[in-house]
Amino acid sequence: MRQLVLCAMLTLALRPALTLALDGIVINRTDRSPIAGATVSSGGESTSSDAAGRFHLAAPGARIGVRAPGYARAQVQPDAGEPTQVLRVALTPLQPKALYLSLYGIGSDALREAALRLLARTELNALVIDVKGDRGMIPYASGVALAGRVGAQKTRTVKDMPALIALLHEKNIYLIARIVVFKDDPLATARPELALKNADGLLWRDGEDLAWVDPMRPEVWEYNLDIAEEAARLGFDEIQFDYVRFPDASGVRYARPNTQAGRVDAISGFLGAARQRLAPYNVFIAADIFGYVLWNTDDTGIGQQLERLGQSLDYLCPMLYPSGFKWGIPHYRDPLEHPYEIVYQSLRRAMQRTGLSGTRFRPWLQDFADYAFDRRPFGAQQVQAQTDAAEAAGSNGWMLWNPRNRYSGDGLQCEGNDCLAPPGGPD
Repeated sequence: MRQLVLCAMLTLALRPALTLALDGIVINRTDRSPIAGATVSSGGESTSSDAAGRFHLAAPGARIGVRAPGYARAQVQPDAGEPTQVLRVALTPLQPKALYLSLYGIGSDALREAALRLLARTELNALVIDVKGDRGMIPYASGVALAGRVGAQKTRTVKDMPALIALLHEKNIYLIARIVVFKDDPLATARPELALKNADGLLWRDGEDLAWVDPMRPEVWEYNLDIAEEAARLGFDEIQFDYVRFPDASGVRYARPNTQAGRVDAISGFLGAARQRLAPYNVFIAADIFGYVLWNTDDTGIGQQLERLGQSLDYLCPMLYPSGFKWGIPHYRDPLEHPYEIVYQSLRRAMQRTGLSGTRFRPWLQDFADYAFDRRPFGAQQVQAQTDAAEAAGSNGWMLWNPRNRYSGDGLQCEGNDCLAPPGGPD
């Protein structure tokens, strides 16, 4: 009898936690129109909204994450007392317009505050922050054990990353975690069995004398996915993978034969694994891709094949710096004279090839002096030409790159009460 009573008490105690099937609809908060293709996840289950914005979850958990390109992500909690409800989730439109800050930029009071002043007075509303930078360093105290073992924690520039993220979110800043993946000198040096080799069996190094790890090795995937998951837990809105490619070099030895199919499978496979690992966090997933990938029908020799990339990504982020288009594009052979056309025509070609809408693309734009042709500066005219082109093509915002993290704001639209105030910034 006592066992029956205990069993009944246990059943009653668990009843509120029992999961019931849930139907819902995702809508645009502004005009109440349905949102198709929104990702809805809860309790280990993930689905997409249909053309009418509707979705069904067979066994939802206590919280439901919803996101869609072109909108801010949302997390909702259904009313447990209404098992037959149709949950309505309203997403707020969002076009991230971002500045890049390296691990030194985010850790520098002068550079960070200068960037924040620009965000306060212009159309900018987002930051791309190095979580694992070009030299493999993680700028905060990471809980990923391997990061410490390989020396990726030697350069710490942010004392309290959770507090910094909270502060930036209080300012309504959309936060993107940049993770440099396969260009990783610390991991390659500490774990040479994971590194790319030259014909002599020694570590292969690029033009910056930095070693890379093998994109075909699962141990390399796991390390970067651990870092990405940590960034998602910290509260970043988006995880953006950079150098998610093979090096554009010959004479490099890999774990498996270096074929186009093998390269494409490795890059697409890593991004698919990232989508699966990060699903519980309702975080956007993006990857930086070469500008010419939008024009080449093969993988450009680096494993980035445009049509395959879109399968696992929320956002594709082509680097459309005019200085990077050495041979120009059809009808525009002098890229520096045609920054608008480089950006606009490249994005339109990518949309035509993939059938994806412009909201799935957010390009990197050039806010630094030319390095490939005549060293001319890029000022207000060139920056505005690029941003105008991205918006005319229908992309979901854009990102400005300056490797020194020094931005004048020239060419940006001024907004806010302090619009007429001088931007200030470091000397």
